[in-house]
Amino acid sequence: MDEFHYQAGVLHCEGVPLPEIARGAGTPAYVYSYSALERAYRELDEAFGDLDHLVCYAVKANGNLAVLRALASFGAGADIVSGGELYRAMRAGFDPKKVVFAGVGKTDEEIMAGLGERILLFNVESVSELEHLERLAARHGKQARVSLRVNPDVDAGTHDHVSTGRAFDKFGIPVDEALALAERISEYRCVDIMGVHQHIGSQITKLDPFVESVEKTADLVEELKRRGHDIKYFNIGGGLGIRYNDEETPTPKDLVDAIRPTLEATGAKILCEMGRYISGNAGALITSVVYRKRSGEKDFIVADAGMNDLLRPSLYDAHHEVRSVQEDGSVSNADLVGPVCESGDYLARNRELPDAHEGDLLAVMSAGAYGFAMASNYNSRRRPAEILVRGDRWAVVREREHMADLVKGELVPAFL
Repeated sequence: MDEFHYQAGVLHCEGVPLPEIARGAGTPAYVYSYSALERAYRELDEAFGDLDHLVCYAVKANGNLAVLRALASFGAGADIVSGGELYRAMRAGFDPKKVVFAGVGKTDEEIMAGLGERILLFNVESVSELEHLERLAARHGKQARVSLRVNPDVDAGTHDHVSTGRAFDKFGIPVDEALALAERISEYRCVDIMGVHQHIGSQITKLDPFVESVEKTADLVEELKRRGHDIKYFNIGGGLGIRYNDEETPTPKDLVDAIRPTLEATGAKILCEMGRYISGNAGALITSVVYRKRSGEKDFIVADAGMNDLLRPSLYDAHHEVRSVQEDGSVSNADLVGPVCESGDYLARNRELPDAHEGDLLAVMSAGAYGFAMASNYNSRRRPAEILVRGDRWAVVREREHMADLVKGELVPAFL
């Protein structure tokens, strides 16, 4: 996380000291680096070299409008999984012809929204979805472009909750059924098969699963083309991991170099869907220490950020580096916990942490992906502010919620 660095003992994001942001915007707050977003995107884009390709940012990782606007300005496409994400992508300025729509449970309303925007591709995951697409497109005089999302039955070697390419996962169509489904599509008037899609998981730190899955799916591309289908797009998915702790992670160039011959042989335009790799290390969550507590032999650092702000440690037992905003080098073995009324409310557990005291600021690193995106109002807690930094300038790009926001849309019926 080069854009987060110490200068005169104070942690900065690019050219801005984090205490300045804490004073101006309060805590907890997510802080994102424009430079880090651009650097990660460019690294991915350049890894493909002269291959015809499009890097689609996975909106689910971080859907803040300012983050999306920045990525759209770099030339990125968007990988979406809901009608709400489509709405965000359009508001942020993405070209609809660079938008791909995945997800196993697209509703009729969502399909119609995608058809209305004339997005590039729907990634179809079942026979039922295909039938819905044909019916809706025919009814409204639209033409739907689709990719078949196949399940290559490859274990990505990552956390169970983010593995998506095994035979028993809910995603995709078995490879051996995809050919029959393609023949069925050829009978439809309003659906055109134009691509093949796969995605085997998230936070993948080994190349072997990528290589195996891409080779399997590329064989399907070749067979479909041999049978006369005009397959223009091969979507290899995403999931390239980042370093949270001591992981050894491949670079985008490592990945593309390992599969380049296979990609070139397809003759198709290559799409990829990276979210975490682009935004994960571009963000940190800053939080203030509220209390220090000792219970028996156990030390707790109680912060104003909790599991409702950053769920990954509680949900996945995920590791996030914790840094002191004012560097002094002192450490203690403790749990960093939040104020949420759950024993599972922690940001770091049984770790050597900065020896922070009441009023001190801490930064939870690598929180730019699946941080705010998974935040909630549990315990009726307001979700944090989001900040974007560019050089020596910073701006609030999402206001901290107000108390009134917690009950917005709720109604008390007359019979009460």
